[in-house]
Amino acid sequence: MNLQLENKVIIVTGGAKGIGKAIVKAVTEEKAVPVIIGRNKNDNLAALAEVNNKGYQVEAELTDPAACEKAIAETMKLTGKIDGLVNNAGVNDGVNLEHGSYEQFMTSLHRNLVHYYLMAHYALPELIRSKGAIVNIGSKTAETGQGGTSAYAAANGGRNALTREWAVELLKYGIRVNAVIVAESYTPLYEKWIQSLPEPEAQLKKISERIPFENRMTKPEEIADMVAFLLSSRSGHTTGQLIHVDGGYVHLDRAL
Repeated sequence: MNLQLENKVIIVTGGAKGIGKAIVKAVTEEKAVPVIIGRNKNDNLAALAEVNNKGYQVEAELTDPAACEKAIAETMKLTGKIDGLVNNAGVNDGVNLEHGSYEQFMTSLHRNLVHYYLMAHYALPELIRSKGAIVNIGSKTAETGQGGTSAYAAANGGRNALTREWAVELLKYGIRVNAVIVAESYTPLYEKWIQSLPEPEAQLKKISERIPFENRMTKPEEIADMVAFLLSSRSGHTTGQLIHVDGGYVHLDRAL
């Protein structure tokens, strides 16, 4: 299927690694022009090299509100337009209720939620001009809980709420807003977490067996393909949706 993304400028935050990099590859395959926004220039450039430098990168620490505004301004200097925004950057940082603090909680919200708002806010004038699309990447922690990660779960609840809220607010501009919800996907960050556990291989096997469809992790590429579809006019009547690409992890019967 031709997703009709040719020459569309797509911002991908956290696009240098994991799911973000898979999204960059997916939209590039559809002949879009990705703009990777991330804190490490070398990582950004390495990811661009994997798509034959068919895109751009902007170095930005998105926990800094001023950097979010600057990143959009720099994108406009490089490309002259914005057709899509993928809010993806973030990390499950384990700020919990029992041993966390106000400062840690607020830092985590800036790391995982606030820049979602700011990037959309500053990109909005250009998205209005292009009648573009926004895709927010979320986590199942907002719906299932996980334990020991209050701030990340709260941030993801916020991502879900903002997805629905923006879909309503931006109807008048013809801008669609959707979210792709991730459960268990084997990214570099996930591997780092698994390796921190006792008997990591056994833990990975145990988790995979709980995933109903094929008892395996969701591939980053499978998430990326859904994101590309939601960015495209092929999903032209889809907005305000929280789409779970998770092998049935969240909604299918636990007895499976």
